[in-house]
Amino acid sequence: MSERLVVIGGDAAGMSAASQARRLKSPQELEIVAFERGNFTSFSACGIPYWVGGDVAERDDLIARTPEEHRERSIDLRMRTEVVEIDARERRVRARDLASGAEEWTAYDKLVIATGARPLRPDLPGIDALGVHGVQTLDDGQALLDTLTGTPGRRAVVIGAGYIGVEMAEALIGRGYEVTVVNRGKEPMSTLDPDMGRLVREAMTGMGITMVNDAEVTKILTADDGRARAVATEDREFPADVVVLGIGVRPETALARAAGLPLGEHGGLLTDLAMRVRGPVADGAIWAGGDCVEVLDLVSGRERHIALGTHANKHGQIIGSNVGGGYATFPGVVGTAVSKVCDLEIARTGLREKDARAAGLQYAAVTIESTSRAGYYPGAALMTVKMLAERRTGRLLGVQIVGREGAAKRVDVAAVALTARMTVEQMTALDLGYAPPFSPVWDPVLVAARKAVSAVRAGGA
Repeated sequence: MSERLVVIGGDAAGMSAASQARRLKSPQELEIVAFERGNFTSFSACGIPYWVGGDVAERDDLIARTPEEHRERSIDLRMRTEVVEIDARERRVRARDLASGAEEWTAYDKLVIATGARPLRPDLPGIDALGVHGVQTLDDGQALLDTLTGTPGRRAVVIGAGYIGVEMAEALIGRGYEVTVVNRGKEPMSTLDPDMGRLVREAMTGMGITMVNDAEVTKILTADDGRARAVATEDREFPADVVVLGIGVRPETALARAAGLPLGEHGGLLTDLAMRVRGPVADGAIWAGGDCVEVLDLVSGRERHIALGTHANKHGQIIGSNVGGGYATFPGVVGTAVSKVCDLEIARTGLREKDARAAGLQYAAVTIESTSRAGYYPGAALMTVKMLAERRTGRLLGVQIVGREGAAKRVDVAAVALTARMTVEQMTALDLGYAPPFSPVWDPVLVAARKAVSAVRAGGA
């Protein structure tokens, strides 16, 4: 007899799982039913700021695979259908057709939860006003573009200065808007240490972006027609013809919580290495992946929530392999991420100083300045590299890089070193590629490693 796999969520993790399971098992062996409450499947949410900014020409360029393409692979994909209940005891889900309102129970032998993350939308007066936009789905991106093209004003306020916030600031600057970023932190990019965030702030200010840090938004002021006209903090108002929310996301796990499935301290589902949901309620029949789960941080040894498409696609492949009768595991992450705002590149991997302290680690922190190419070669650009190493052992703990062209992807060297649990002394011997157009004789990451070795030997400072 065939089994039935039910997938909740039609984006990266869910449809990667469904597609991989289909590669391993025929329709006669495994029936696959997938539910997606939105209008699109398998799209790049990470690409939305670049579509809004005009770097990506068309919305459909962000779609990796359409619903029709999934159905051609014998996946019963039901669009605009939202799962509203998981009954783990009876192994079934209740789904609602969003057009008709009709509901139906569907039984499963195996279940994949890939519900993603929800953007934070603070409960503020005026938050639902016209002209206030989140940026999570392709529909969100289209709504924002419609506002930008249909509004005569050229003033934009971005609330939040994380990845989405700085990327949307870039997109709006590129469209000719006067951009103000209101940020509750002392510096933008809280995924960096404040001293590195300061470099981002200084660069953004130099690009003409008004940065307002250490400020809490209290309300969105509206005009007589109901449109947003300004963003207010406790002591100031910032005029706005459009407002973009870039505050961050949280795991979308309301369904899982109601079903009694185990959640971590960050609100994400907890799984084993095979991405199978832990605990007796799941009964070995439920897997989860993507932005709705927590994963092991290989550096700190703690669970953390990281919403990235790279992880979601890997989770989906692993789940699909296991559901389809194969075997694969996801060992964890080191927390690598890159971004940019205009020509400034931003990268990080591993632990920040506050992460190291929270994990009980004693560390040495060093910062160096170097160039992307040999100093005499045309186009050499400055970059700043910060490195953390564990005292006594010298184990690499984290790296942050802020600079211009050629800076961000250097973080990949550090990501590999973290995964391999290398010491900073071992890193100094890495045989990295060198030629004047690509690097100084000593690559900036290795310059930082050499300085970290000295700091570790001196007791850390």
